[in-house]
Amino acid sequence: MSKAPATSLTHLVKPQRLQFGETVGIVAPASAAEDPGDPDDFAAALLKMGFKPKLAPNVRKRLGFLAGDDQARASDLMTMFGDPEVKGIFCLRGGYGSARLLQMLDYRFIRKHAKVFVGFSDITSLHNAFETQARMVSFHGPTLNSSITDSKPSQFSLQSMLKTIMQPSAPGSLCDSKTQKDVLIMRKGTATGQLVGGNLSVFVTLIGTPFQPRFKDAIFFFEDVMEQPYRFDRMLTHLLNAGLLQQVAGVAVGTNKDCEDPDAAKSKEYHQTVEDVLRDRLLPLGVPVVTGLPFGHVRENGTLPMGLQATLDAVNGDLIINEAAVV
Repeated sequence: MSKAPATSLTHLVKPQRLQFGETVGIVAPASAAEDPGDPDDFAAALLKMGFKPKLAPNVRKRLGFLAGDDQARASDLMTMFGDPEVKGIFCLRGGYGSARLLQMLDYRFIRKHAKVFVGFSDITSLHNAFETQARMVSFHGPTLNSSITDSKPSQFSLQSMLKTIMQPSAPGSLCDSKTQKDVLIMRKGTATGQLVGGNLSVFVTLIGTPFQPRFKDAIFFFEDVMEQPYRFDRMLTHLLNAGLLQQVAGVAVGTNKDCEDPDAAKSKEYHQTVEDVLRDRLLPLGVPVVTGLPFGHVRENGTLPMGLQATLDAVNGDLIINEAAVV
């Protein structure tokens, strides 16, 4: 399989908008389904949304913590991008393993057959590879093992995703009146730039690789799950030591789930919270910083188009997508 990048192409290509009634693929580029019946259940959920689901050939495979071997998972991605019937691709789940595929994909082919591609968490590796190597917009949004396929799906997550991948107009505000109540403005101001980021613990592993995006004047967004405060400090310090965070125009932090220090409550000593770490590491940058935005490993997980222009509104507490993500 060719590994040719498309980095000589400077402009981002946007995929065709997804429409109800079209066929969408289901892939598992990282970990396997938690339950053998999940692929069928998620296919049924996509059908209920109004799409025609198509399972990738190897989506049911298992190999330890992976959904089959690397060749099988990479082959499924390339098959779905090359299938003329498939108009969009949804990731079954995150977990671990996407980074193992980055040198196995044909990015020129992917760019030529650009499609809506949705996922988050471990899928961060693929999003950044598509942005840097294929120069294609992809979508940091819900995986299928999340609130969009619940018996009572999150309408916020579902509508955020659908409007972003189906409407050829700027999605606008990420927040609604309910989710905006949880937003915390750490440093006021406004900033506009290209959206780069993803799951923080996955994202930092891309630093120093060909899949590292440009930080210059970007809006850096991140979220994480089950990471203690000192680990946030380690990862953000790494980005500072690499001279990267100093280049951004603003920082948009999502909702970090289960990221408390488990020893804090029973200790007499002071233990930093994630908020403490964010203030310490981010405020000296002198750029707008907002936390608690509705994206991450939570029920309200809004969709963000990678690489497109957005405005971080650290006056009202919002992240606004300024341009259409699909054509």
